[in-house]
Amino acid sequence: MADVLPEAIYHLAAMTHVGESWENPGQVLRVNVLGTAEILAAARSIGGSPRVLVVSSAEVYGIVTPAQLPIGEDTPTEPASPYAASKLAAEAVAFQAWRGFGQPVVVGGPSTTSARDSRPISSFPHWPSGSSTPPGGARSLPVGTLTTRRDFNRRARCGAAYRLLIERGVPGEVYNVCSGRDVADVGVRPSSSSWPGGPHAADRPALVRPVDVPVLRGSAERLRAATGWVPQIPLATTLADVLTSWEAD
Repeated sequence: MADVLPEAIYHLAAMTHVGESWENPGQVLRVNVLGTAEILAAARSIGGSPRVLVVSSAEVYGIVTPAQLPIGEDTPTEPASPYAASKLAAEAVAFQAWRGFGQPVVVGGPSTTSARDSRPISSFPHWPSGSSTPPGGARSLPVGTLTTRRDFNRRARCGAAYRLLIERGVPGEVYNVCSGRDVADVGVRPSSSSWPGGPHAADRPALVRPVDVPVLRGSAERLRAATGWVPQIPLATTLADVLTSWEAD
């Protein structure tokens, strides 16, 4: 920090795999919560009040009822995994820094993200790379719970939202960064010459989490009002891009 003297800090460093957080919750808390506290302390130590964006997660809302959808920033938080609990605690650390030290800290809570060249860290990019080819050439994708629905967002658009939040976000506020649309694990099926008809799910009990959030679909109205941000890239395009990238490898 002292060498760079940043005017803005984007804090995304974290342990982010929800399923794996059940295996070592202590480490997840240390990295995600204490790591955030150390970043904020370092930012205070250099003077100049650099603006800080702390990236949280839509997982902090936990299991919501259909009546609570789409999820707004005022929706009660009920974290359902060690990862979600760590992110909510990191938010509390961020807001304490704003209230107690006057640090210009903004919190962004993104939905599930994916990029054109996503690798298997979550179910979305895991679909093609985790596939198998049984007799007859049909492809199957190992998944845990088949009924969950998630709000997917292109990582590049999240990056644009983060930049806008650094520039225009109100310190001490949280903003959902989401598309406002949810999709079932196999609700949109990209296809290609080597994978006609798209992927087919195969449930794997070993991949089922102790607690699984059934649905996450957020509202980005606060973000849109503050910055003018919109998701832009259709989900079907992102799915097709992930498949194309996997086939190219």
